[in-house]
Amino acid sequence: MDDKYAALRLENQLCFPLYACAKEVVKAYKPYLDELDLTYTQYITMMVMWEYKELRVKEVGEKLFLDSSTLTPLLKRLEEKGYLIRRRSEKDERDVFVTITGEGEALKEKAIAVPGKLAACVELEPRKAEELYRTLYEIIGTLTKKSQ
Repeated sequence: MDDKYAALRLENQLCFPLYACAKEVVKAYKPYLDELDLTYTQYITMMVMWEYKELRVKEVGEKLFLDSSTLTPLLKRLEEKGYLIRRRSEKDERDVFVTITGEGEALKEKAIAVPGKLAACVELEPRKAEELYRTLYEIIGTLTKKSQ
């Protein structure tokens, strides 16, 4: 390939290893999440709910970087499983709140081992993991500022 097209080489793309890594990490989570009967997006949604207990749907979406077309069916499925309750605000019907249920809270005990199991799969030095974490959030911050 001519040097003029070097920018089009897969090996020169930052986005490709990010994409491939994210895909492989989600794949590594799968056997552990299958035991909980959760998808990865359901799992991260539950992580947010375990932390905050009740949020507006919009806030859940902001924390997870998910739009409403992805979030609505996801929340509906978690509600069907008995982990969450969605309800419209009495003050403003456009506002929908999501609240964790007792069953959703109980799931946290089953999920507590998942992060450690995944960390054992990745085998990344803590210092490198912290550096990667900061770098990824720096990229996310830059891109979300540009899209606003």
